[in-house]
Amino acid sequence: MTTPIIVTGASRGIGAATARLAARRGHPVLLNYRTGAAEAEHLATRIAEDGGTAHAMQGDMSVEADIIAMFEACDGAFGPLGGLVNNAGITGPIGRVENLERDVLQGVLAVNVIGPMLCAREAVRRMSTAHGGPGGAIVNVSSRASELGGPNELVHYAASKGAIDSFTIGLAKEVAGEGIRVNAVNPGLIDTEIHAKAGSPDRLERLVPGVPMARVGSADEVAETILWLMSDAASYVTGVTVPISGGR
Repeated sequence: MTTPIIVTGASRGIGAATARLAARRGHPVLLNYRTGAAEAEHLATRIAEDGGTAHAMQGDMSVEADIIAMFEACDGAFGPLGGLVNNAGITGPIGRVENLERDVLQGVLAVNVIGPMLCAREAVRRMSTAHGGPGGAIVNVSSRASELGGPNELVHYAASKGAIDSFTIGLAKEVAGEGIRVNAVNPGLIDTEIHAKAGSPDRLERLVPGVPMARVGSADEVAETILWLMSDAASYVTGVTVPISGGR
């Protein structure tokens, strides 16, 4: 059995695809969710039916106490942590910066920036060889929006992902000598519910003409890259962000 991992925001989309693939490859997986209880429990059941090991746990990644409880639950259920996938994220509603409300901005930054940083803190405390840990890997799910900027739609979201890109580089250098690799994936147009939740259900159709490969990506394609970065096949890879965007 390979090392336990935590996947945040695992009830749907990229998180669910990553958890399924991780379990198939032998990782016990703690499935974090905030509101998708039925989906997360169903996923845990499917993983068990397929011979894997998973535990679903509710937790808001903008709440420090929930984050700490999640890591402690993983410690108790599975033992020493080997990996973290910081996937949980929100966009807030689509709109221009001039119409941005403070509460929306605070919510996006709390989930997309502060939450992953606190999760990484807890992971490093457990995995770092400087603390007697076994080492491990962290993969942050960022976005191509961090470089494209999201003008007229999601500048606030893009900025939050830009922070994660910088955090990935800095943390990777900080813990490289302690057995921990830190990388990020930057998905482009991926077929998930996030676009409809942001208020633009036709966003994929509208933007796909700008993708050189002329199609949207799937959550499974993102999961494959995440699991590669988590694996020993990427043992000399740290501090990078991998675009998964069809060339866009």
